[in-house]
Amino acid sequence: MKKTTAAITAVGGYVPDFVLSNKVLETMVDTNDEWITTRTGIKERRILKKENAGTSYLAIKAAEDLIQKSGVDPSEIDFVLVATATPDLPVASTAAYVASEIGAVNAFAYDLQAACSSFLYGMSTAASYIESGRYKKVLVIGADKMSSIIDYTDRTTCIIFGDGAGAVLFEPNEEGLGLQDEYLRSDGVGRQFLKIDAGGSILPASEETVKNKQHYVYQDGKSVFKFAVSNMADVSALIMERNNLSHEDVHWLVPHQANKRIIDATANRMGVEPEKVMINIDRYGNTTSATLPLLLFDYEKQLKKGDNLIFAAFGGGFTWGSIYLKWAYNSK
Repeated sequence: MKKTTAAITAVGGYVPDFVLSNKVLETMVDTNDEWITTRTGIKERRILKKENAGTSYLAIKAAEDLIQKSGVDPSEIDFVLVATATPDLPVASTAAYVASEIGAVNAFAYDLQAACSSFLYGMSTAASYIESGRYKKVLVIGADKMSSIIDYTDRTTCIIFGDGAGAVLFEPNEEGLGLQDEYLRSDGVGRQFLKIDAGGSILPASEETVKNKQHYVYQDGKSVFKFAVSNMADVSALIMERNNLSHEDVHWLVPHQANKRIIDATANRMGVEPEKVMINIDRYGNTTSATLPLLLFDYEKQLKKGDNLIFAAFGGGFTWGSIYLKWAYNSK
């Protein structure tokens, strides 16, 4: 009896129309295009300007794109997972609302939060549900409206983040394609280096927390960079070693888009050539949970059935990991 694996069978994506370029940021905060590009690789990012629209808006758009392209009947979707660090509301599930809005009326849904590793962890969750035989169609959406938690007077964070969403559909596969292996990690030592101080149960919202700008993302850039460079590279090399993959066997590296230097360090450690590394950080910045599916969205037409993909991510918490996946279809 062949083992059932979980394969990606469809991809969708969405980014807002509004482009916030480095040149515009120069008029908002003390920075410049050369400095941003040299240190991050970012030239512009997309910002959701639509009134009263949150992360669910982005997620719904990405899911609708997937549904339209693939022709899947939303009522056949068993489970909708929204990976996000910026839910619409603190308590009500964003995923539940997204599922209802896209017509996934027979699905259960919940959110998953592991900072920039959220989508990677979501892939693992989806694969486990599929491999168990319990569910046949699992929709995983990575979506974040990072502009909602960014202080645009803080040049250490406002240059990095953008808004966007990507979606993938996981289904059972009997050909040995799909998710092959994973190595996921976390370490609470990172809690102090990348966080939002207020708005949680430790420090609830108050007039003082708002005045002190404690509801925006804080990042100790040097510490996060140091941990991310070593850990993303380590787990990517480990997943290759565990599966006897040489750099020639890897068709694509799918890395979290936090910083071009981190991406380059990971690729160098793996021995993967630059032309095999998926990149869109220059156009979107760091979209947190959306980076990995947006890469698949942008590169889908270049992917071939049987291609070996190595996913890697690093996020606040700290959370990080790598997944080895065999691509399951040729794009039309």
